[in-house]
Amino acid sequence: MKTCILTTVALTVAFSSPVFADWRFSAGPSPMAFVQAGQSTLELGCDRIRFAPAGDKTTQDIAAKQGLSLRFLTAGAVEIAAFQVGQDNADLRVGDGNVVDIVLWDKADHAFVMDQMAAHMSVNLSGQETEMSYGLFDLNGSGAAIKSLRSACDDSPQETVAYEAPEGVVYCGGGGVKRQIEYLILANPADDWDARVTVNGETTKAMTAYSYFGNAQPPQGFVVALLGQDRSEFLIFQDGGDHWLEFGDYRYDQCN
Repeated sequence: MKTCILTTVALTVAFSSPVFADWRFSAGPSPMAFVQAGQSTLELGCDRIRFAPAGDKTTQDIAAKQGLSLRFLTAGAVEIAAFQVGQDNADLRVGDGNVVDIVLWDKADHAFVMDQMAAHMSVNLSGQETEMSYGLFDLNGSGAAIKSLRSACDDSPQETVAYEAPEGVVYCGGGGVKRQIEYLILANPADDWDARVTVNGETTKAMTAYSYFGNAQPPQGFVVALLGQDRSEFLIFQDGGDHWLEFGDYRYDQCN
């Protein structure tokens, strides 16, 4: 567990009042425990956390900083535990509807977050180095909802579906050395190396990064960066019907 913090002395912090609503459980192919109140939603899944804040600026701030804090509070807004989400322990991306999708790489970290959600009175989602609150949620009923979620996750078969380059895209190009490049992103990786990149038939492990080197404004069409175990870097782009990849000083375009 990389960034789990349990405070030895309870710290009293001043926040706005939490959003009061009971947690619920939803079964199905993707079971989840969730709370929805006002314009904000917080969801816990078998392998991820999803947060839909009230405003676009909050989503943009989280995406730009590529991190946030989960601060667990007892009655009286006393912080008793915290967990830091960042690029060193999670895949954090923004999906449709400005939903922040967080996948913790270590299952023990995800279990810790579930434990804290079930045990305390409220959770504050905030900036890592600031007291700015992105969302403060009451945890009433979370214990029962998370118990049902865990049971459903244990019963659900673990799929091994993987995401490949769109339509099986193959990228070709290069300078003096011509290359043919393909990639695969694993749905259920065994470790932090959640992607595979094949160059001229030779495959290497890689790690996905959905932020453009910390830049809040990535180039048009940017999809994901693949950071190879051998220190190679592949940047994947898609704009309309065009698919291309940048590796080193060269651009590789779809060639199949």
